[in-house]
Amino acid sequence: SKVGFMVHRIQAFFIRLIFRLLYYELAWSYDAVSWLVSFGQWRAWLFCALPFVVGERVLELGHGPGHLLLALSQLGKTAVGLDLSPAMGRQARRNLQRQNVTALLVRGKGEQLPFADESFHTVVATFPTNYIFLPETLSAVRRVLRRNGRFVIIPSTQFTSKSAAVRMLEWLYRITGQRLPETTAATNDPQTIWQPILNRLDEAGFTPSLHQKNLKDSIVIVLVAEKE
Repeated sequence: SKVGFMVHRIQAFFIRLIFRLLYYELAWSYDAVSWLVSFGQWRAWLFCALPFVVGERVLELGHGPGHLLLALSQLGKTAVGLDLSPAMGRQARRNLQRQNVTALLVRGKGEQLPFADESFHTVVATFPTNYIFLPETLSAVRRVLRRNGRFVIIPSTQFTSKSAAVRMLEWLYRITGQRLPETTAATNDPQTIWQPILNRLDEAGFTPSLHQKNLKDSIVIVLVAEKE
């Protein structure tokens, strides 16, 4: 109905506004909000990408406050971060400086990576929006990856607890678009749920695989796309 359509449009507008504020004007609150909506597991979720990183040079798309960049640098990697938000760039720079870590931070879009061909051994993205699976993004990532490089994506997590608080949080994730359409399928099999995305990665010229990391009260999905 027209009323339902208008309600959906208004809801979508306010959701976009909230996320814009969180990532731009209210970037200072990002860590607190992330901790709250993950029941304190946010950084543990991010760090599930680390075992899949290969090589020395690593690019993070959507680096946010810089916690994964810091972890990569502490592992001896040459870490580069790209983010469209200047506020997040400032947050990341401050967080890195507090630990006496220097990493190159670049403002830009994942669909138009401002780097030379075959610049990185690994490109990583944690909890990105749907831009990450656009053909333009996949093409750009493949271009900047070296041969046998990896594109590591953490697209989603699933709480294993069935408490009322978790059910409420899952509902919020869905209405705010933080669950990709594939993750709302009527099945619990991760391979089935993520097969359309794996197919998209395959069509973009990658060799994709799906992995799960089991943490306390949650399961983290990790997609690894290799460039041969």
